[in-house]
Amino acid sequence: MQVGDPNATAPWLEDAMHRAFLVHDAKRALDFFDRSARQGAGFHVLDLKGAPQASQVQEIHTTTRLVHSYALALLAGRPDRAGIIDRGMDFLWSHHRDAQHGGYLWGLDDGIPMDRPKLAYGHVFVLLAASSAKLAGHPDADRLLTDITEVLDRHYWDDGAGLFPDEFTRDWQVFSGYRGMNANMHGVEALLAAHEATGEAVFLDRAGRILRFFIAGQAASHGWRIPEHYHEDWSPDTAYAGDPMFRPAGTTPGHSFEMARLLLQWWDAAGRPAGDAVAQARALVDTALADAWNPAQGGLAYTLQMDGAVDIADRYWWPVTEAIGALAALQKVDPTDQTEAWYRRMWQFAAERFIDQDHGGWFPEIGPDDRPQVTQFAGKPDIYHALQADLLPLARGLSAQASDLSRTQPLRD
Repeated sequence: MQVGDPNATAPWLEDAMHRAFLVHDAKRALDFFDRSARQGAGFHVLDLKGAPQASQVQEIHTTTRLVHSYALALLAGRPDRAGIIDRGMDFLWSHHRDAQHGGYLWGLDDGIPMDRPKLAYGHVFVLLAASSAKLAGHPDADRLLTDITEVLDRHYWDDGAGLFPDEFTRDWQVFSGYRGMNANMHGVEALLAAHEATGEAVFLDRAGRILRFFIAGQAASHGWRIPEHYHEDWSPDTAYAGDPMFRPAGTTPGHSFEMARLLLQWWDAAGRPAGDAVAQARALVDTALADAWNPAQGGLAYTLQMDGAVDIADRYWWPVTEAIGALAALQKVDPTDQTEAWYRRMWQFAAERFIDQDHGGWFPEIGPDDRPQVTQFAGKPDIYHALQADLLPLARGLSAQASDLSRTQPLRD
């Protein structure tokens, strides 16, 4: 199926061929990830062809992202044929929720809690799942939303800084002074979803405070690149290098795209106040494209040094999906020919290199020969990034995405 009309003079966001492609890709991915539902409780992690992997580990970001993704799809008109939302909501409450200490467990291995810290990263994804489930009308959403809001208020939100600290032991002991951008970025995503679901101003206010620190503060002071890691006093820790997947050194251009999209979403939800939001979003996107795009082969480098030099050149699927989301958002508020060209280029590259034409879903990484490879990722990690790349451009607006998808229902059969 063709990605879009290459000769179209109108933006691809309005192109019937491109919109049909987005719907087609989303439906194929949902069909693929239906197989995640396992006998009994929880979910399988799938291999590249959709078969369950041997591991019995269930991590909280897998559970929450499936709930969020299938809630968006349900709003967009696609029935939840595998009961993913019900299954995920139940598993969050009955397994991930820590009945002894409160909060939510990072992971379980065959139902047994793993010895892992309690991370803000996982907890904000619980808020995202609860908010999306509420938007989709799930009967257990309010229970989960009330609980996770209380946990975030009690343990994670630092009102003085206007930011989320990162990690505690299972019984809420402080064991490190590490602070990070990634958890806060996904915190913005979750807070905006909670605001859309409830209308409560506190969620929008907190999202704005986080964005101001990282974009008007850090990005503007670092050449429109956002440091990933921080000391306890929230000064950048540019020497830090941790887990190469969740805490890589330097700066991550894929996160610049995400932050740009979220900034525009917040700005729209806040009533489009006067200021520099659109210019800041464009600066983040333009800098990340200039730094990270591989001019010889296409694709985006995973990480950069703080001066923009490529650090880890590996090409993963999710930075491409996030570039698509940011470019689509910019085209909705400040369309330019250059942005349109980049949007088309990203989708063409995704269709040629990342989208699995045989089985559905996206390959998570490609090697130097431009073929799928397995190094950092086992199988297809989740549907979340790719499905949002399909659905967010189909939504007409920025801050009422769930409402837009519910009203237009592009995935209805």
